[in-house]
Amino acid sequence: MKQILEKYGYAPDMEAIDRILTLIQNNLGSYESAGNLAACMGLIDLTSLNSADTEAKIAGMTQKVNMVKSSFPEYPAPAAICVYPNFAECVKKNLTVHSVKTAVVAGAFPHSQSFDQVKKLECKMAAESADEIDIVLPLHLFLAGEYEKTADSIREIKEILQEKTLKVILETGVLASPTAIAAASFLAMEAGADFIKTSTGKLEPAATPMAAIIMCDAIKRYYIQCGRKVGFKAAGGMTATKDALCYYSIVDTILGKEWLNKEYFRLGTSRLANAILSELEEKTVNYY
Repeated sequence: MKQILEKYGYAPDMEAIDRILTLIQNNLGSYESAGNLAACMGLIDLTSLNSADTEAKIAGMTQKVNMVKSSFPEYPAPAAICVYPNFAECVKKNLTVHSVKTAVVAGAFPHSQSFDQVKKLECKMAAESADEIDIVLPLHLFLAGEYEKTADSIREIKEILQEKTLKVILETGVLASPTAIAAASFLAMEAGADFIKTSTGKLEPAATPMAAIIMCDAIKRYYIQCGRKVGFKAAGGMTATKDALCYYSIVDTILGKEWLNKEYFRLGTSRLANAILSELEEKTVNYY
């Protein structure tokens, strides 16, 4: 862990992180605008990852996305629809908005606890219909100090996916320490992650501003050293518009406006879209 942090000349400084958190909190009001909230709508991976999901439910959610421009023409459609891999084909066959990607969780989500062959096969099968694949960092390897095996697990999946977008979920609430979050961020990026993502949303704590700051710092350091832009995705526990604006402001403050687009920044949520629409429309909206 120490070696990978030294490679990028980065160690999380909690005093500096606290200063950024205070800055974000004090300046959050400056981000409270209809324009920024509308922009956040276009960054959402509209997500349904429930045991009770059915093909009819996923098809209905997809139709909502198809109709969003006619229902709310002034706001962008979500960046992606994120579902379990067995529903990828359902999304693909029903989705008519070409700008919206089909995303799935795979690789034995949400715990990454299975045989490597099983995880790779699931990702390969999912990629037949999906544009983007979200996998979980194999925590059982990372927490045991098996860093090379952790990287190999991610790298092998990226090789299978080729041009498909790979998002690696760090599950920062389990990693807990700032040092571990930073090391996992660099390791995932080195192994080929196109996005690093805070959490599955299945464990608490999920996304936190502290973890987001560390991950964005790591993305910046990685870009400076390697020249490759990696995206950031906040997911889990986001239900209010202030949550969206908080992560929007973190990305803007640390990475800059080049990252404030769906190519490099996502918000993984199911409930946040209605909260944003309600604030923009100044009335309760339960569209999704």
